[in-house]
Amino acid sequence: MEALDFGWYALLSAASLVFLFLQSWLAATVVRRVVGVPTGWPRTIVVGLVMSAGMAVAVQYLYRAGTGQNHGGLELTPGVAALFVLLAMGWIFALGVGALVMVEAAFPTGSLPSPQSVFFGWKSRRRRARRYAQVLSIATRHGLGSQLRGFGGDSPGRAVKTARALKESLAEAGVAFVKLGQMLSTRRDILPPVFVRELETLQTQVTPEPWSVIEPAVEDRLGRPIAEVFARIDPQPLAAASVAQVHEATLLDGTEVIVKVQRPKALHQVTQDLDIILRLAAWLNTTTVWGKNLGVNALAKGFADSLEEELDYRIELDNMTSIENSLRRSGRFDVTVPHGYPELSGERLLVMDKLPGRPVSQAGALLDGLSATERTRLATTLLGATLEQIIGEGTFHADLHAGNIFITPEGSLGLLDFGAVGRLDPGTQTSLGLMLYSIDQNDSAGATDALIELLGRPDGLDDREVERAVGALLLRYGGGVRSGQGQKLFDDLFTLVLAHRFSVPAPISAAFRAMASVEGALLTIDPGFDVVAASRQEGNRLVRSKLKGTKFTEELQRRALQLLPMIDRMPRRINKITEDLEHGRFSMNMRVLENPSDRRFLTSLFQQLIVAVLAGAAVVGAIMLITSAEGPMLTKDIRLYSFFGFFLLFGGFVLSMRSLMLVFRRGVDG
Repeated sequence: MEALDFGWYALLSAASLVFLFLQSWLAATVVRRVVGVPTGWPRTIVVGLVMSAGMAVAVQYLYRAGTGQNHGGLELTPGVAALFVLLAMGWIFALGVGALVMVEAAFPTGSLPSPQSVFFGWKSRRRRARRYAQVLSIATRHGLGSQLRGFGGDSPGRAVKTARALKESLAEAGVAFVKLGQMLSTRRDILPPVFVRELETLQTQVTPEPWSVIEPAVEDRLGRPIAEVFARIDPQPLAAASVAQVHEATLLDGTEVIVKVQRPKALHQVTQDLDIILRLAAWLNTTTVWGKNLGVNALAKGFADSLEEELDYRIELDNMTSIENSLRRSGRFDVTVPHGYPELSGERLLVMDKLPGRPVSQAGALLDGLSATERTRLATTLLGATLEQIIGEGTFHADLHAGNIFITPEGSLGLLDFGAVGRLDPGTQTSLGLMLYSIDQNDSAGATDALIELLGRPDGLDDREVERAVGALLLRYGGGVRSGQGQKLFDDLFTLVLAHRFSVPAPISAAFRAMASVEGALLTIDPGFDVVAASRQEGNRLVRSKLKGTKFTEELQRRALQLLPMIDRMPRRINKITEDLEHGRFSMNMRVLENPSDRRFLTSLFQQLIVAVLAGAAVVGAIMLITSAEGPMLTKDIRLYSFFGFFLLFGGFVLSMRSLMLVFRRGVDG
């Protein structure tokens, strides 16, 4: 018998819990509908539970008041008690709506960790918290912490200190932060020159991993013992970076190769730091004005994507092959790209031919042995190959510093490190080429048109003002520049771009970065080399080559074929227009709100206005009814009009909460 009673008790308890959950879910659903925006279910369910509990207490109390069981308390007739039950349930619902609106305004849905992550993600959060603390400690130690919120608005003297503190903090924080600083140093369109100059010098000092750690990593990524692939591999690295290190090796057939192997723990550290960088970017985007103005969220996501590509050596192998093929198709420039071995390479391992010679940064003895004519030829070849990749092919090496350019003993050039490669679409290539061509022709109008086509037209652009600024730039550099002043040209160009509020897309920024960074190598090869004059001449040649031969003819034919259907229909359309004009039937139709987004915007605006007006009218009407001294008495203390006033005030309160929620949501979406 006791077991049967316990079973009934358990069944009733379970049924009660199910009923309570369904009631709370129903209340939460109604609240979500009234608020008008999709709030998070966990917080809405909690509000529903509190509302259910409050309604249960209110109903029980008013039931006792209406049945004479509330001794010494409120006593009502059954009909009046029923009305008060409706009013109490309405106000409990209204207060639930208000609570949800306040919570949503203070902590928008998605800004707090999910319940699942609270219970199951504590280990990763603890690791991330330790890394957060470490990174913030580094920033604070270098004097950067106090300047985060004011970053970007410093005085010139303080800006230098901030830039230096930023560089030192990034250098100490680790590989991902170093790469972030190096990427930011290329974005002259968003960072002040003082920050760019500091970040350009950003390097990281790393100790090579011992061979006992690297050897098993190489074998794991080869999928077989080293002896089955290499006759010899040097345990001492040729070079060591924060992500990978490079070893010389010999294949079984005697071919000299380079083995680039990723450090075993590099991927884990970079992945962890990228997560922190993305979270810091989101925080800066919401808490600082400069963060929102710079678009740090988009910058961080773009950086994360590019770094993930750079860590995948299969992409670097494809980049190497693409540039090798593009230089081979051109056939004009004696520039060597090492041949890769796809069958031996993988996501974390890259095997390629060894280039003879020395990098430009260490080739002083080789260069001293060359004549002035030979050095000028090498510089011209390097610049021509760079512009050929950018304007002619659209796939280009985006990190052409002196350490990535080799000079062979025979006096030719070679390129290394294809982790950073840019790509331009054909239209962008043409616009960039036309800009260089117009600069060579001292055509400020043509250069301005090409610049607008290249970067897009900002709102409110004054074309004439831009043309005057471009003309002044052409006059300043029209006769060439002194050695080492090419960078000044790029600085002035970016100043012009920023002054007229152009935005520079990342691929175009990479192209400018390639042209700016190659200058250092060019001047090391030939200190007297006129970079600007040579760029103008080579750009002129590239554009003219596109306008010659079958390419131009084929382009004209393709455009003509696109125009043929329109030309075929044009006489009939012109004839109809002239007839309509002659007989007075000509008319024009214009749809003002054809775009669906415009209609949605106006609809939401009018909805918000109507809700606000109704809420205000309801509140004013409620106050008039509540304060009225007229009308029949519902109880000895409450008039009927006052009772209806509280019902109307309930409606006005709910409408006000909905209007507030729409305002908050528009602020988030905007």
